[in-house]
Amino acid sequence: MSRITKAVFPVAGLGTRFLPATKAMPKELLPIIDKPIIQYAVEEAVAAGITELIFVTGRNKRAVGDHFDANLELEAQLVAKGKPEIRDMVRNIVPEGVACIFVRQPEPLGLGHAVLCAAPAVGNNPFAVLLADDLMQGATLPTAALVAAFARKPQTLLSVSEVTIEEVSSYGILRPGPVGADGLIAVEGLIEKPQRDQAPSRLASFGRYVFTPEVFQVLRTLKPGAGGEIQLADAIDQLAGAGKVAALTNPSKRYDCGSKFGYLTAIVDHALAHPEYRTQFLALLRDRMADTPPHP
Repeated sequence: MSRITKAVFPVAGLGTRFLPATKAMPKELLPIIDKPIIQYAVEEAVAAGITELIFVTGRNKRAVGDHFDANLELEAQLVAKGKPEIRDMVRNIVPEGVACIFVRQPEPLGLGHAVLCAAPAVGNNPFAVLLADDLMQGATLPTAALVAAFARKPQTLLSVSEVTIEEVSSYGILRPGPVGADGLIAVEGLIEKPQRDQAPSRLASFGRYVFTPEVFQVLRTLKPGAGGEIQLADAIDQLAGAGKVAALTNPSKRYDCGSKFGYLTAIVDHALAHPEYRTQFLALLRDRMADTPPHP
């Protein structure tokens, strides 16, 4: 099977948890200081060797395409104002040799349906899926780890992390099998958002996946699941039942930017690591903490 050069980014969601900010602006463009969330996912994919970025969009998502498209007028203005370094930054958001493809999801019928909409662009090739809500930071990022593991053993792969028992009802939870000598965890099933007493483990699947094109066959015949939608987790569960799925522990730190607190945490941590603002920001936090009265 060929190496992975394609990645799918489902960006058709409405972002209702961030209203009214997302009424007109896609949630994927919410910034972490000066870079939108989706750009972190794109950079992660490109660093893993991906050369085709497939965005599955919906209504009011044109701005996502605009962000990754050329803006010659803006570039000319930046040069005219003596800011060529900023022009180069804007121009190189998508590196040379990397192509962007945009596919429309006509109705919000679930994550599985969004991935299925990308089938014509993916073709008969393996591919990665990245959910921008999950922002990853670290020396090794999950997409690179998954792509490398796929090169050794082509199969559907999930990036997973252990969560607390209080969190299991918020994620797809693995029914794990044995751990191989290669460090891969056999996946015997995936249960979407189980109750605490029904969770088979505390290993949760997050927004990084690698699939063989076989997943499209499963998605085409899948019946609607939770919420009346085509659930990607149901397709993974079916493949796992046939012994075709493994998992790899996420090697990086994950920020859940689909939640307000997770998004706020990402901003704070990135500000504290920012080469220009970290000293000022840390001083600001200390001042604010000193001014805040203790809780009774």
